[in-house]
Amino acid sequence: MHRGRPRPIAAVACLGLLLTSCSSGEEETSAAAASPGPALAFVSRPDLVAPDLGIDARGPARAPRSLVFLGPKSEGAPLTGVLIVDDAGEPVWIQPTDGRAYDVRVQELRGEPVLTWWRGESPVVGLGAGEFVLVDESYAEIGTVTTGGDLDPGQADFHEGRLTADGTMLLTAYVKREHDLGPVGGPEDGWVWDGVLQEVDVATGEVVFEWSALDHVPLEQTRSELPDDGGTEEEPFDWFHVNSVAEDADGSLLVSARNTWAVYDLDRATGAVEWTLGGEASDFDLGAEFAWQHDAERQADGTLTLFDNQSEPDIGPTSRGLRLALDEQAMTATVVTEYLPPDPDRLAGSQGSFQQLPDGTVFIGWGSRPFYSEFAADGTLLTDVALGAGDNYRAERAPWTGAPSSPPDAVLADGAVHVSWNGATEVASWRLVSGDDEESAVAGDPVRRTGFETAIPVDGDPAYVTVEALDADGRVLGSTVPSD
Repeated sequence: MHRGRPRPIAAVACLGLLLTSCSSGEEETSAAAASPGPALAFVSRPDLVAPDLGIDARGPARAPRSLVFLGPKSEGAPLTGVLIVDDAGEPVWIQPTDGRAYDVRVQELRGEPVLTWWRGESPVVGLGAGEFVLVDESYAEIGTVTTGGDLDPGQADFHEGRLTADGTMLLTAYVKREHDLGPVGGPEDGWVWDGVLQEVDVATGEVVFEWSALDHVPLEQTRSELPDDGGTEEEPFDWFHVNSVAEDADGSLLVSARNTWAVYDLDRATGAVEWTLGGEASDFDLGAEFAWQHDAERQADGTLTLFDNQSEPDIGPTSRGLRLALDEQAMTATVVTEYLPPDPDRLAGSQGSFQQLPDGTVFIGWGSRPFYSEFAADGTLLTDVALGAGDNYRAERAPWTGAPSSPPDAVLADGAVHVSWNGATEVASWRLVSGDDEESAVAGDPVRRTGFETAIPVDGDPAYVTVEALDADGRVLGSTVPSD
């Protein structure tokens, strides 16, 4: 094996700036096929816009339990950034970002909830170089996590940024290396993207564990074909394509590699591959083949779940969520449940996620297809939600209490106060306080919050008007004076 010094991903440029000429297998919505999706606009926040979600509810109505976290992006998406919505599809927090946001989710750090997402650059389609952002419940940035050790800072890929109970984060990185491509019909002096995993201490930035796919997985296990002009320093061969890392129940690590169609169980001390599920060298007899998969995790009941893309190129008729029972004595993997979309040909050529919720339901993000869905434990579809345009890397449902430090926003227009509070989750109603002046102003009846923005009629032309945000118990959370 010949390996040279790692080259940072940011040093690679696509010739002619044609992203499709340097595809790594994570294709995204093309500009030619995209059209602007339906969008919501707001009087109180004319600087913000959000997708107008289409909700197809199949199951019985349920009480709201949590929020949905998204990172809409790509051509046609009304918003590029971080988006939190409620069960009705109404925005809760809209955060435009300069670049695309990936892997938006709620996690826990040192016993406190944090919201995390990736930011950075994607000089090659399907790969990223950047860092993970951590914000608290006021949406204040409290830290960032990125690569370290032998890798330059700022090389964290967008596929995974998972916090652990030990105060570390599991990161992935794509590192360009020289490598013999003879086993896949290429030159001996070829180049590949190595799939690298790092576990980084959040507080210190110290790398406490590092793993390289090239050191542990034979190149010939790839299911990707070496392009005629690939495998060069300018266009390295993306043979592995790591896209998720999660802790297994015994403390080992589960690594999903899209381009080998496999999930690997890693010894956390040595990095040795304990077993391989799927692909050319599976240690398990499979009850069903998965392909180009994402987001492999072990669940509390012992099953292993993943998002089975089955596409890019197409293998099966549709993408799906998949739950497998692993017998590590008999070395068999059998299908327990599959989670199918309402349309029979929803093939996601990239991205996608599978989340097991505490109440037994399953939450699926469809990646490059702009949808997310919720299923009963037995695979029955409960809700299917359309983003309208663009795509979304992962979708997650989680509890979250947002308390922004900035005040609400309000605008007086057309005989009403239009009020919103971006990111505030505890507002149940709004109340106008009006009169000739502040001393004589009288509070009106509370008006139920109707969504991201609520319009409150104003009687007459009072000289003084302020609007208060109230929680479910009637306590004042914040207030603001409307602008004209």
